[in-house]
This record gives sequence, C-alpha cells and structure tokens, in this order.
Amino acid sequence: MTRTARLVATLDAPLPDPDAAPATVCRLRDGRTALVQRDDREVVVQPLDDAFRPVERIRFPAPWTVRFGTCAVSPDADVVVFAGTHALRAVDAGGATLWEIRHGCWGCPETHGSFEEYATDGRHTYPEGGSAGFSVDGSLLWAHIRGPLAEGGEPDAQSVDEWLLLTPGDGRVLARVDAQAAAAGSDHLPHPDPRQMGLSIGEGQDGAPMRWGRWDGERLAVEYFEGLDLALLDVSPSGAHFMTVSHDQDRLALHDTSTGTQVAEWNVEECVPRHPGSDPENDEVWPAWDWAGGFVDDTTVVAGTVWQDEEWGEGRHWLVTRDASRPEPLVYPGPVTSSPAALGPGHWYTYGEDHRTLSVWTLGPR
Repeated sequence: MTRTARLVATLDAPLPDPDAAPATVCRLRDGRTALVQRDDREVVVQPLDDAFRPVERIRFPAPWTVRFGTCAVSPDADVVVFAGTHALRAVDAGGATLWEIRHGCWGCPETHGSFEEYATDGRHTYPEGGSAGFSVDGSLLWAHIRGPLAEGGEPDAQSVDEWLLLTPGDGRVLARVDAQAAAAGSDHLPHPDPRQMGLSIGEGQDGAPMRWGRWDGERLAVEYFEGLDLALLDVSPSGAHFMTVSHDQDRLALHDTSTGTQVAEWNVEECVPRHPGSDPENDEVWPAWDWAGGFVDDTTVVAGTVWQDEEWGEGRHWLVTRDASRPEPLVYPGPVTSSPAALGPGHWYTYGEDHRTLSVWTLGPR
C-alpha cells in the first residue's frame, strides 16, 4: 500500500542571499512554527501563523560568519545563542551581548579572546564545531563545546568535548560533563520535559555517538549509549519515544525515552525494496536510510532513502508505523529532491532543489 502526501504550503526562505545557510525550523513557546536562517551578517527568525504564512521577521546581528559556528533561538524568539568556534555568546535583537563564555577552540589547540584573533587564520578555514539548544520552555540552555572553559585552564592533548547546562539569562553554568566524543558537529533535540535533552554528535567517518541528558535540579545525569553509533533524528510529540538511524544507515529505530530501550527497528535491506532504477546485476547495492526524518504523530515517522536512491533515479520517502514490519511508500504530487524533516504533529517539510523554498506536507486520505 502507498500513502499520498498533500501539499499544505510552500515557503520562501527569509533571506535573499544565495550564500545564506539553508533555512531551518524551530518551535516557539506559543506553539507557532518559525523559520530560522542566517548569513554572514545576521540571523532572521520568521514566525508563521497556523496556515504557515509569515507574520513578522525578527533580526539578530551575527557576531561571526556562518562557517564559524551554529546558533539556537530561544522559545520566545528574543535571544539567539551563537555556538561559535571559541565561545558561546547570547545576543538580543538589538545586537547587545547578554553574556559570553569562552572555551577551547574547535580549530586549534589554543584559547582565543575574540573572533578577530583567528578570523583569517588558515588553520580555522573549516573548523569543527558544537551546538546549543534551549529547553522547550526556555528555562535551560544546553551547549556542546570544546573543552575546557576559559577559566578551566589551557587546552592540551587531553582536552575533551564537554556538555554544559546553563541558565539562559546570564550564562551561569549549572553543570558540566565530559561528552566523551571528538565531534565534527552536533545537534540538540529538545524533549517536551524541559529537564531532558537529546544530543546527536557527528564524528565524520569515525562514528555518531548519541547522548541523553536529564537534570533533576542538582545533578546532570547522562546516558551515553556506549557501543552504539546512533544519529538522533527526532523526539515524538508526547516525548515517549525518540527516533534514530545507525551511523552506517542500515537501521531505523524507535526507542523508549524513559529507558533508552529500542522498541522497534527496520533494517533497510530487509524491508525496503531496491530502487527500480538500480543495476539488477549488482547484488551489493541496497538502499540506505537518510540521516533525516521525524515523527508525524506519536506512532508514525516519515523517513527517506534519498541519499542512496539518487544514484539510480528519484529519491524515495517512506511512512513507518511502530507496529508495521514494512514501511509504506509515500507518493508526492510532483518531484521531491530532498530528505524529509520533522515539522511538528501532522506535518513534515522538504527543501526545493536550490534550498530556497520549503514545502510543508501532511498525509492525504487513504
């Protein structure tokens, strides 16, 4: 059986600059969806109404250019935290720095006092990096950094990635733990409970360590999922489950959030047919799950095999329900060239071929 995707809206990226980073999506505290996009000069936050129409644009000056870090928008869209190469910096819409925390450099074994110290240094042309993420209510900020903090001493061969928990208003560090990783990049995925957060870390070809943090008001407890390389893709609307794909892209899985236990798994070679355009004589070519996807509702996820499919033709998307042994193909009214990404209950989105537009989708009738 196949399922049909219905187009809900097509959104233009907020920034006209063709060199801007692709727009992403965040959820605000009032339940609205917002587009977030940045270029070398600013971050634009564009909240949408219930019909996915833009209603305003909020602009935040950027303290450094796009390739030197990531950013996180507060649930009230009044603060952006930049997770940079040498520091975390919180900025309001007027451009004022609310606080800054310096840490070990993602590009070299030094500690820097400012961005200008390394902006033109060739060693920092393609720095690795971390990320930051707000809790759903904005009461906590989680940040993945290169250790140590500036007050913790100079970096050395034993420097490690750290996971921090902070108060967003003043940047006070509540807790810090060894992330036990050597990241090239990372992403935070918030849980509906503001005391919980997921962290997906990419180490390039070396692996994809995943972390899950829980804060009880005094202690940060971290589940490390030792021995597993899992990219965390999404958290269900209720928070009961989270979705992962293995680093080698052969297994898509759902996990019970309270225990981390896997409750469902789909091996791509067993449940997804080979692309109809693939070479029938090549027995070693199989689909691979994309490192992208998300929950449509608490028991249903949308996933893609676009990354591998594009070698043979049009990429494919799949609807996967928790109790089903096989995914259902998703059929679109026109060509879709990107992997799917979560957008909140009942919806997901895809990018246009040039990444200048986003299409919002929901399920059509059976």
